[in-house]
Amino acid sequence: MSGPATLRPPRHQVDRRAVAWWTVQWLILMVPVAGASVAAYWFLTSRPGWLGAVVGVFAAGCLVVAVVAPRASYRVERWEVTEQAVYTRKGWLTHTWRVAPMSRIQRVDTARGPVQRLFGLADVTVTTASSAGAVKIEALDHEVAAELAERLTAITQATPGDAT
Repeated sequence: MSGPATLRPPRHQVDRRAVAWWTVQWLILMVPVAGASVAAYWFLTSRPGWLGAVVGVFAAGCLVVAVVAPRASYRVERWEVTEQAVYTRKGWLTHTWRVAPMSRIQRVDTARGPVQRLFGLADVTVTTASSAGAVKIEALDHEVAAELAERLTAITQATPGDAT
């Protein structure tokens, strides 16, 4: 007789290429924000020096976040699939664990956005009968994601339960 399952950190990291993909996403967000702050300062009729320093620090901070945040995410994001459940762990300051028992899985989807395709990445979304929403495993190699979706489909079909 086996004992109760213990929750341990998931074993797998996202694909290393996720760092570049996330960096591009952050830059798409932060470059216009930083640029707008510099442009707003530049077009002021009177440009106090102290405000220029604040704007410069803000713009530099935006770019630092765009470079640092993806690397921090890569260090903490984990996922794993066992015969009993799919689980993920995310978050820098607050670790968020998501666990989806196989018997509760209703759908398994893969998605590849245009920028993800450039990096050869895909996401796997596991939809359950839970009000908390789906469990998403992001930034996997697209072939790993396809194999994972196939494996999850096979396991859930073989798992007793009505997924409700």
